[in-house]
Amino acid sequence: MAKPVFIPKFGFTLEESEIVQWLVEEGTTVQAGDPVAEVTTDKVNMEVEAPADGILAGICAQVGDMVAVTATIAWIVAPGEELPPEATNLPSVEQSEASSAAQAQPVAPPPLSTGNNGSKAVQSSPVASRMAQAHDVDLNQVTGSGRGGRIERRDVEALLAGQDGLGKVRATPAARRLAREAAIDLVSLTGSGPLGRVQAVDVEQAQAAMEQPPATSQQPATTMSDINTTRIPFTNMRRTIARRLQQSMQEAPHIFFEASASVAELQALCDTANQHRMDDDPKVNLTAGITRAVAWTLRRHPLLNSHIGDNESILFEDIHIGMAVALENGLVVPVLRHVDRKGLREISIEIRSLAEKARSGKLSQADMSGGTFSISNLGMYGVDRFTAIINPPEVGILAVGAIKKSLVLDENDEPVVQPMMTITLSVDHRVIDGAVAAQFLADLKKAIEHPSMMLVF
Repeated sequence: MAKPVFIPKFGFTLEESEIVQWLVEEGTTVQAGDPVAEVTTDKVNMEVEAPADGILAGICAQVGDMVAVTATIAWIVAPGEELPPEATNLPSVEQSEASSAAQAQPVAPPPLSTGNNGSKAVQSSPVASRMAQAHDVDLNQVTGSGRGGRIERRDVEALLAGQDGLGKVRATPAARRLAREAAIDLVSLTGSGPLGRVQAVDVEQAQAAMEQPPATSQQPATTMSDINTTRIPFTNMRRTIARRLQQSMQEAPHIFFEASASVAELQALCDTANQHRMDDDPKVNLTAGITRAVAWTLRRHPLLNSHIGDNESILFEDIHIGMAVALENGLVVPVLRHVDRKGLREISIEIRSLAEKARSGKLSQADMSGGTFSISNLGMYGVDRFTAIINPPEVGILAVGAIKKSLVLDENDEPVVQPMMTITLSVDHRVIDGAVAAQFLADLKKAIEHPSMMLVF
């Protein structure tokens, strides 16, 4: 029985994924668990696996297409098995040429597919038929390179590559259609999709630019074309960041709370741990101490360790803290799990490991999902204080500033120099009231200034 290959829901908020590449061609024999396609999720690339043994057939999503999660993008069928009716009645799939057993047996010729003008029956693969239909290609004009003259996808692509105008560039079907309607040459456009593929939005932007009214001023008008500019198309990661943060600021009424905390005792604790470490042990860093203090405080204020749902708060027993990591082309938030159950050295190791994976592009979706609260630390950049945008559906995020030596009063009102740090809490006012947030920040300040509390209480 045919098994659908569909886009998994890799994360809570993921709604669609972009097809980056097909890792195997249609008609290839695969085994259950084999990767068949690579897709872009919110901020990382993931592989879609075959759900069963069989032959990959009925591919219905091309590179660059945005596909809704749980949507079927192909099928796995047995040799000689027909695609199900819901696969838009595509032709039957013949046995895989990759199978030695299939090669030893005579194979029935593939079903016939008619050209666009219906004048003549031709043999073509399902992908070739769909591609020809999407690009208004008459299959009667295509020379098949497959067995028995069967038209394959490469044959349609070769024809398109040899055409003038629209066939010279990589573009989605929607982009080609819009370009034809607006009489826009795709060659003149810079594609924002994978590998420079022209998307519909690129054509729409070009059309909007063409429709701009001419300047009527007597003085020569200064236009964008008169200024030296560099255009950087949004990557899928940047589009995701823009969409989610805009959504967060529009939907979540942010309120902010700020406090200054001395890190003298916490730094002393980290120094002591490093002085007594084994030769092979990594150093304990201050970020680990702050993260552990946040987990300790979340355990005492569970409402901040939650997600906002549909007219409800979803409180979590486990504490999983997301650590914002800045990359050259965006921002990712890998997640440390069960932080309240771990020591400073273990937290330090995990923070370093996740940061290295983030910067080398090796984060998995599991590394980035399931966070219940987030921390954004810009202290290493010399930023004194800032406010952070909540990472939905979480209800809180902590912004950590730089450590600066400041003159403060001790418990005897004597002036002393202390390493001070500004921490700013952002919360979703739909879930968190001001008094709750203020108490959370006060307890967090105590945990940072007196880390021994985390061992006693």
